[in-house]
Amino acid sequence: MPDGFSAGDTAFVFICAALVMLMTPGLAFFYGGMVRVKSTLNMLVMSFISLAIVTVLWVLYGYTLAFGPDAGAGLIGNLDYLGMRGIDLNALTGTIPVTGFAAFQLMFAIITPALISGAIADRAKFAAWSLFVALWVTVVYFPVAHWVFFFDGGNGGWLGDRNGVIDFAGGTAVHINAGAAGLALALVLGKRIGFKKDPMRPHSLPLVMLGSGLLWFGWFGFNAGSALAANGVAGMAFVNTQVATAAAVLGWLAYEKIRHGAFTTLGAASGAVAGLVAITPACGSVSPLGSIAIGLIAGALCAAAISLKYKFGFDDSLDVVGVHLVGGIVGSLLIGFFATGHVGQTASGLFYGGGLGQLGKQALGVVVVLAYSFVLSWLLGQAIQKTIGFRVAEDVEVSGIDQAEHAESAYDFTAVGASLARTVAAPAPSAAVPAEKTEVDAR
Repeated sequence: MPDGFSAGDTAFVFICAALVMLMTPGLAFFYGGMVRVKSTLNMLVMSFISLAIVTVLWVLYGYTLAFGPDAGAGLIGNLDYLGMRGIDLNALTGTIPVTGFAAFQLMFAIITPALISGAIADRAKFAAWSLFVALWVTVVYFPVAHWVFFFDGGNGGWLGDRNGVIDFAGGTAVHINAGAAGLALALVLGKRIGFKKDPMRPHSLPLVMLGSGLLWFGWFGFNAGSALAANGVAGMAFVNTQVATAAAVLGWLAYEKIRHGAFTTLGAASGAVAGLVAITPACGSVSPLGSIAIGLIAGALCAAAISLKYKFGFDDSLDVVGVHLVGGIVGSLLIGFFATGHVGQTASGLFYGGGLGQLGKQALGVVVVLAYSFVLSWLLGQAIQKTIGFRVAEDVEVSGIDQAEHAESAYDFTAVGASLARTVAAPAPSAAVPAEKTEVDAR
């Protein structure tokens, strides 16, 4: 191997890449538990299909568009690595092979469109969604990843490398990007039948908690792995991730208790995700004390933000806007206040003597990515809706999208029904036979 190669760093990044991959199934469980029974499988597979589609596109042209040498003005990579050909297996990104970096970044590309799916739960055609994923990563994610994540000594992406926007692990490129796209698609597809009238409660809170736990676990790879080395910055990112997430759970639950009078399991799970989202861009530039502040603020603000869909009348089914868009904005902007200048970045925020300069840069990143993603996502959604149709028919939505789109159901209730039928049909207990025995036989 060439000089500078580190086997330890390489192993660390590959493990982190595997953790990030696990986040997509974790997201599937998180979303899958939040929908009604009749949409469970559809919600699960909308995440899983991203693993398939984005992986293939990443090899064909995604990697070169995101991380190929800049084609001009920091907007997009060139086609030098089309099909991932021409990559020197001995070349390094830092102390790890380029292939390791490519694998790690692939997992980011996979989960980002999967996040969008929660905004349109219960009403999207699976084929239309799959087409949207392919088009969206091509015209939105790959360019934005280049803007934010590609560094080349001042000749890389125009937001991160050329203008100093700090996004350690994807507050803009992943969460604001996905949140803005989710809002756009929610507007294109319109409200679910019965929105604000019928109960649309999560069908399985245990699944939601399982998904949240897997996301929390995988997020250590997401954030710490973004240091691309097993070093002190990775260690601080790991600690900040845990601290901010814990604080966000407390912030969300405190808001929930004050506003609604109860501490809910759904609130705890959602608060954890909100904290993970908010600390993602900041974990490599703030202290653990700053992380507590970011977590508490994000938890409370995201808990408040989920009610925006009722106030403004858009149906963001699983609160992608309230958690990912708002959480990403909060975390990205708070860097301008809490960046210490002594972690993985030299820029300081307002509270550490840096003035308002970094806050202005963070605001630039937030506005640009939000606007670009929203406009392009809305146009893609409209194009699909007017051609092959994006939304399922009304009768399909009412009866259940799982059967119509996948010819399956998440749970088999036939055995339960047969058991109930036998119980009802069982004869009444006689004086000679104890009632307890008759009930056991009926079951």
